[in-house]
Amino acid sequence: MPEHTFRLNGEQVTVDVADDVRLLWVLRDVLGVTGPKYGCGISVCQACVSHVNGKAVTPCTVPVGDLDASDEVTTIEGLPDTVGEELHPMQEAWLEQDVSQCGYCQPGQIMAAVALVRRSAEEGRDITDDDLDGIRNICRCGTYLRIREAIRAGAAHM
Repeated sequence: MPEHTFRLNGEQVTVDVADDVRLLWVLRDVLGVTGPKYGCGISVCQACVSHVNGKAVTPCTVPVGDLDASDEVTTIEGLPDTVGEELHPMQEAWLEQDVSQCGYCQPGQIMAAVALVRRSAEEGRDITDDDLDGIRNICRCGTYLRIREAIRAGAAHM
């Protein structure tokens, strides 16, 4: 089988899997990184959202063969390291706003929120209601109002 090398949460990793194996399965089953959750496998639920080179992606749809050695994959486990803190400001906001109930979707929600805030900052603008409406992560517990408040609070501290 071919070897694939990329950076995961700041560390270089190499895996020996077929090119078409989805990144989510490499993360969870090969590397033991379980923060990105399996929900649907077709990029609908967004429970697996992680970052590749700072951009939100659904690793359930990304073949590992599409990654290069220089690509940086960040999961919820590595998010705090991106700011050099114990928790990322968005994770802090999630706690302060008491967002989590079952918690299953929360890693994907947080990773999508961080990518949204970064993108809006790059564009030189604040988060809008339209931006928040564009986040398509499914929350089985329906804590959408608290999620929106947490994103706004987290954005204020990023």
